[in-house]
Amino acid sequence: MHATSHLPLPPRLKIAVIAYDGITPFHLSVPSLIFSGNSRDPAVSIFEVVVCAAEAAPLSTTAGYMIATQFDLSALDAADLVIVPSWHDDCRQAPPVLLEALQRAHRSGARIIGLCLGAFPLAQAGLLDGRTATTHWQCVDTLAERHPKVKVDPDVLYVDEGDVLTSAGVAASIDCCLHLLRQICGAEVANRRAKSLLVAPHRQGGQAQFIERPMPVTRSDGRLSQVLEWVGSHLEQDHTIESLAQRAVMSRRNFTRHFRQTTGTSLKQWILSQRLAHAQRMLESSSASIEVVAQAAGFGSSLSMRKHFQAALRLSPSAYRQQFLAQTKAGTVE
Repeated sequence: MHATSHLPLPPRLKIAVIAYDGITPFHLSVPSLIFSGNSRDPAVSIFEVVVCAAEAAPLSTTAGYMIATQFDLSALDAADLVIVPSWHDDCRQAPPVLLEALQRAHRSGARIIGLCLGAFPLAQAGLLDGRTATTHWQCVDTLAERHPKVKVDPDVLYVDEGDVLTSAGVAASIDCCLHLLRQICGAEVANRRAKSLLVAPHRQGGQAQFIERPMPVTRSDGRLSQVLEWVGSHLEQDHTIESLAQRAVMSRRNFTRHFRQTTGTSLKQWILSQRLAHAQRMLESSSASIEVVAQAAGFGSSLSMRKHFQAALRLSPSAYRQQFLAQTKAGTVE
């Protein structure tokens, strides 16, 4: 997955979320849940979230009630981020006025985000041509067939192409928005937001989008959760499938199967994402040297950590800290 560095955005960021007639309310609520500020977390108050639509209000919803929007698509012209939170289940062609507004906003420098089926209007506007993108797993074939210029990846949670982002289904939409929040405000703010919403604080975009979750939860799942929590507190140690399976009192095969079902990724990738997140928090909240951070996060050396930061974030650890501190001084992080 591609990832981008903190962008040089102004202290107050405007986010335009596009509603449409027949929208599912939960899809519309995701950007507001992540980016709308409240008294408990003033750091998120840097965002101004407005909901706009091409159609005149009120708009119908799949929940049986109507919603009223105060803004039309001209709101996109002043937006720093434009989010299409989903689209019609039949993946129909978006109206020309919406496609033109998306193209205009993109040309003006706004980042355009298509969550779930919201990837379809982005593809129809030509914003995904030559790019890698994803959407809900049930519609990835449709996206690929209708838009052969788009490199559709069916096996990821979200794709960050810098100025354009797309995500898989509902839960992945939350992951993608938390990813954006992490880029703009830092890992600690994103973690606090995730905690308040009772969702996973950090799932890498390359993680599988469909995760089997056997029901009911078994005793093995409980042991696995305890082991994962322990690993998170001991990232400086080396961990192998064999050692963790032994800690979970499970066979290697059983541990591997339950781990994949629970996390949707491999042990190696999961531990790497935990170490990256831990290092980000340390770089943001402490003056510890890069070497100390690398050791505490389990990278072993600053050279190794730098390699992984460059691959995942397109930044060195030092540059990440400097940009975060610069944002703090500019008032974008509180």
